[in-house]
Amino acid sequence: MSWFENGDDYAAHRPTYPTGLVDALLAVVPTTDLAVDVGCGTGQLTAMLSSAFDTVIGLDPSEDQIRHAQPAANIDYRVGTADRLDVEDSAASLITVAQAAHWFDLPAFYREVRRIAAADAIIALITYGVVVLDDDLTARFSRFYRAEIGPYWPPERCHVDNAYADLDFPFPRIEAPSVVIERSWTLADFVGYLNTWSAVRRAREAGVTDLVDRLATDLQPQWGAQRRPVRWPVTILLGQIL
Repeated sequence: MSWFENGDDYAAHRPTYPTGLVDALLAVVPTTDLAVDVGCGTGQLTAMLSSAFDTVIGLDPSEDQIRHAQPAANIDYRVGTADRLDVEDSAASLITVAQAAHWFDLPAFYREVRRIAAADAIIALITYGVVVLDDDLTARFSRFYRAEIGPYWPPERCHVDNAYADLDFPFPRIEAPSVVIERSWTLADFVGYLNTWSAVRRAREAGVTDLVDRLATDLQPQWGAQRRPVRWPVTILLGQIL
């Protein structure tokens, strides 16, 4: 049985953030004129920001991701990189990076952040950690994550695993609330999510094509056809740009 999902399903299977995340950002931004979402992917966070800001710019280096991004009248999606932001000087009240900052050349990115930041602007680096499953599924998933797919993660993945504890963040910190992403998923939903992982793609490129299939087969007796809770702890590095 094949559980592989086509890459076009990326947007459908990535977790989306709770509304409490946007509320936390709104509580500290100086204005709601312009938010810039860097490494926006298909716009999961960008679209949420569009309901609260007059204008949102979503930037991603992948033309394919931008083509599949969630549209809104006040979102301007642009293909671009984190070390050369296609945004005018002193314009952004909020700069966000969701699940992408650990891939950036951070010194170059932070230089650009300071260039585009308006007075008293806020930066938020957001990451969600390793998915948490029910206890009866944890042991098998942990073996998959650590021992089977683990070798195919690039070194930067360690920043996600340790909740950005070691990530350079040279801005005065603002206390951020605890946020958890919670979903109720079938096993097929969960497998679709796993197939968006870059490590799974790297494993397949290396000729190891059955890791997700084997995991799904082993989880099937416990998971069955029912929906099960799936959770991700969210870390927010929140700071004021000076």
